[in-house]
Amino acid sequence: MRISVIQMSPTSDKDQNIAEASRLIRAAAEADRPDLVVLPEMWSCLGGTQAIKFQAAEDLPDPRTGSPGGPAYRAMQALARETGSTLHAGSIGERSGERISNTSLVFGPDGRELARYRKIHLFDVVTPSGEGYRESDTYRPGDAVITVQVGSVRAGLAICYDLRFGELFLRLRREGAELIILPAAFTAETGAAHWKTLLRARAIETQCWLAASATCGRHLDATGAPRMTYGHSMLIDPWGTVVAQAADGPGWATGTLVAARTASVRAGIPVLDHRRLA
Repeated sequence: MRISVIQMSPTSDKDQNIAEASRLIRAAAEADRPDLVVLPEMWSCLGGTQAIKFQAAEDLPDPRTGSPGGPAYRAMQALARETGSTLHAGSIGERSGERISNTSLVFGPDGRELARYRKIHLFDVVTPSGEGYRESDTYRPGDAVITVQVGSVRAGLAICYDLRFGELFLRLRREGAELIILPAAFTAETGAAHWKTLLRARAIETQCWLAASATCGRHLDATGAPRMTYGHSMLIDPWGTVVAQAADGPGWATGTLVAARTASVRAGIPVLDHRRLA
C-alpha cells in the first residue's frame, strides 16, 4: 500500500486552507499514485479566536437527515473520488452543541465515508517555555476507539496529543490495527523534543505502521500571538524505521506499507502474546 502524508501550514482562513489541501492532495496523487492520503490535524482552521473556530466548524452528515456536510467535508469527499485514493481527511472542527469535536474523517475511493474518530485526549498544558494551551475550553473530547478497513489493512485512528497515551495505541493493536494514522499539529517546542521519539515508540511497541501527517510553520492564536508547529510528517514501519519523511515546509512524503514486514516483526518478537500486565 502506497501512503502519502500531507504537510500543511494552515491558518484560520478556511477557504484558503481548503484550496491548499486540495492542491497538495492532487499533486501527491499525480506524482506518487498513493492508495491512501493523510491530511494533518485541524488543517481547515488552525488558530484564530474561538468565534472563528466555531464559524469554521461543520455539521457533519447525519444518515437520519441526509444532510450533505459542509465545504471541507464535501471537498474531501470529492477529492477521494477524483483521485481514486482512500482519503484520511486529517481532522476538522465538528459542531457539537456549545463546543466543537476535533474529528477525523476517512473517505473511500468512491467518496463514501468509512469512519469518524473524535479526539479523546485534549491538550490542556503549559509547555516548558510558558506557552499555555487549553483545548477543553473549545473542544469536546471523544470517547470511542475507532478502527477502519483501508484496502487489505486494518487502520487505527488517533489525533495529535493522543500520541502520548500508549494505552490507546495498545487498544488499537488489540482491535486488529496494522497501521495507525495520526494527524497532528505538534508545537515546535514539544515536537523538537518528543515527536519522532514518540512516533517510533508507538510503532515499536504496537508493531504497527505509523502514518503521521503534521502541520508546520506559523499561525496566530486567539490573542494574535504567533504559534509555531513542528511538521516532520513521516511514515514509520513496525520496527521503528522511518520509511519516508517530509521536508520542513508544506508538501508531502510517500512510502510503501509492506504487509510482510509487519508479519516478520510480529513473528520475531510476539509482544502481544507475552503481555502479562495489560
